[in-house]
Amino acid sequence: MLGTLVVEIEAEDGTVGFAVTTGGEPAAYIVEKHLARFLEGRSPTDYEKIWDQMYFSTQYYGRKGLVVNAISGVDLALWDLLGKLRQEPVYHLLGGAVRDELLFYATGARPDKAKEFGFIGGKMALHHGPAEGVEGLTKNIAELADMRSKVGDDFWLMWDCWMALDVDYATRLAIAAHDLGLKWIEEAISPDDYWGYQQLKRNVPKGMLVTTGEHEATRWGFRMLLEMDCCDIIQPDVGWCGGVTELLKISALADAHGKMVVPHGSSVYSYHFVITRHNSPFAEFLMMHPEPTEVVPMFHPQLLGEPVPENGRMKVTALDKPGFGVDLNPDIAMHRPYTH
Repeated sequence: MLGTLVVEIEAEDGTVGFAVTTGGEPAAYIVEKHLARFLEGRSPTDYEKIWDQMYFSTQYYGRKGLVVNAISGVDLALWDLLGKLRQEPVYHLLGGAVRDELLFYATGARPDKAKEFGFIGGKMALHHGPAEGVEGLTKNIAELADMRSKVGDDFWLMWDCWMALDVDYATRLAIAAHDLGLKWIEEAISPDDYWGYQQLKRNVPKGMLVTTGEHEATRWGFRMLLEMDCCDIIQPDVGWCGGVTELLKISALADAHGKMVVPHGSSVYSYHFVITRHNSPFAEFLMMHPEPTEVVPMFHPQLLGEPVPENGRMKVTALDKPGFGVDLNPDIAMHRPYTH
């Protein structure tokens, strides 16, 4: 991994908005040497124009990946700053809550523990890929069967395949897992293989969902997924897809296509968004405890004041602080490798 990127933006009155995403030193270089020029002397209310300038000025070396990670960090910091200046939580700026609480599924190695903690489902990593052939596929099904026996029939179980399969293997896996009630198969193949996802969605048993989009970026990438009918749920990461400004466009596009938007786990940065969208009925929580036998903050120790679900739920009142409602831990050592 390239490491963490922290973006801080200071207003004239000394108010600081910040955000945390990934990208490390290479992303810090892009922010300092290129993106900063579009922020200085501007108002955070200009977020649409700022986003447009950041994206189109980096197009020749960006469009996805690291560059859009950097843009996302800047955009999230802008929204945090805007909320703090207005003394409102970000979800107020996005139109207000459409429900009283967030509902969560958990991602981690122990869905049985997730059920005990009150989550609606558990997503686990797939351990055996195509190189292990039929033997590996059999092991995957045995692991799923074992977990199903522990959690019962009324609890969601999902697989995260981390872009590691091909269409044939993913199809055989989905068919074999159907009788065990697998709710969805996630990121089964390369995120660039839209045609493969289109085929996979046609191949899986009726009632099983195909999900992807964690590693997709911008409205144009998601337009491909949606117009080609590649999946049932899109899963943009707000720290990678272009920030809140772009996620609003992605979500509207998905809504018009009748698809759900369930962002990749990104703590408060997605909670403020999910609580405002009808087509985002639940959220992801990443179980970061090493066992994982406790529900702990996802971005610990970088963030202070980060809310966590209780019994798999989070009241909207937990998000009522200005901006994204968290502080940067001053005890974390940070390195600013570049200045502009």
